[in-house]
Amino acid sequence: MKKLYLAIAVAIALGTLTTGCTIVDTGEVGLRVNFDKTIEADERVAGSFNQTMVGSLLTFPVKDVSVDVQNLTPLAADNSTMKEFDISVIYNITPSSVSDLYINKSRSFHMVDKTGDIYLMHAYIYQTARNAVYKTARKYEALNMNDNRAQIEQEIQEIMVSTLNDEKLNGIVISQVRVGSMVPSDAVKASADNLVRAKNEEKTKEVEVQIAKKEAERIAALNANAGAISYMQAQAQMKIAEGIAEGKVQTVVIPYDFKGMVNINSK
Repeated sequence: MKKLYLAIAVAIALGTLTTGCTIVDTGEVGLRVNFDKTIEADERVAGSFNQTMVGSLLTFPVKDVSVDVQNLTPLAADNSTMKEFDISVIYNITPSSVSDLYINKSRSFHMVDKTGDIYLMHAYIYQTARNAVYKTARKYEALNMNDNRAQIEQEIQEIMVSTLNDEKLNGIVISQVRVGSMVPSDAVKASADNLVRAKNEEKTKEVEVQIAKKEAERIAALNANAGAISYMQAQAQMKIAEGIAEGKVQTVVIPYDFKGMVNINSK
């Protein structure tokens, strides 16, 4: 009977230990919160078992965290306002920086999603990316932005990295910046369409002028040589008549617009 009680007690103890333990998932770092709400500075790495019967454990995703910055309307170099400008930023948190970022930085810099996950510095990265977009866009005309997409992505990332360095936030690494939509304002698009249409019409007119010029030159050349052409026609008709009179020509092909007269005397 004592053995049975002992087995039950061991099972209960094991169950309690199992249910009162939290494992830090891959790609996350944990911080232990004591029963008095103080937070321990030592980070709990992925895969570690942490007792939560007393106190709790906060976990933070630190690998490839995505921040979407959408519907921005920056001013372009031509002083037009972009209708839409979207980017996505991927960043990572150095595990050893987690406690410092969470404990010492403003809680407004972080973001808590609907499931309760805490994304360190998410709001800060969002604002930093937004500022970098507005600064970078000012260097490019609205219609040229899409042609310089790779350069714009690079410049945005460089500005963000510089800002983090200035703030001594070396525990945050910007690994990727991807620009999505870059849509000029409707007025700029309409102006561009009108310009293309005007250029096409101008080219059409230039072709028409060239054709008319060639035709005018042809007519002028014909008029300038009208006397010579008439003389050559008269000479040809005379030669034909002489050939027929001498019996040297048996068949004559008369053009449909032939206007001359050849007198043939029958023998």
